[in-house]
Amino acid sequence: MKSLLRLSSTVFFVLALITAIGCASTKTQEGTAEYVDDTVITAKAKAAILNDPGLKSAEINVETFKGVVQLSGFVNSRADINRAVAVIRHISGVSSIKNDMRLKP
Repeated sequence: MKSLLRLSSTVFFVLALITAIGCASTKTQEGTAEYVDDTVITAKAKAAILNDPGLKSAEINVETFKGVVQLSGFVNSRADINRAVAVIRHISGVSSIKNDMRLKP
């Protein structure tokens, strides 16, 4: 009976350890909590851009990785680029902004 209890607790410990390691983050991969945080930041950023009356472009793409927000797409003016960056800057959880937006030809 003791050996069965010891075996089951060992198996439980190993499974818990594997689960914890699987959810850990690396430089190129997010952990589970970071993924959820980045999803929330991305949703807030998209909503902020769409709700801003000064931004007329719906062609701004937003991606977030470990708190770094990347903005890409095409906008009409330099003012739109500056405004989008300013809007995103005020969102909690944003550690930095990568601006890859381009002006429409």
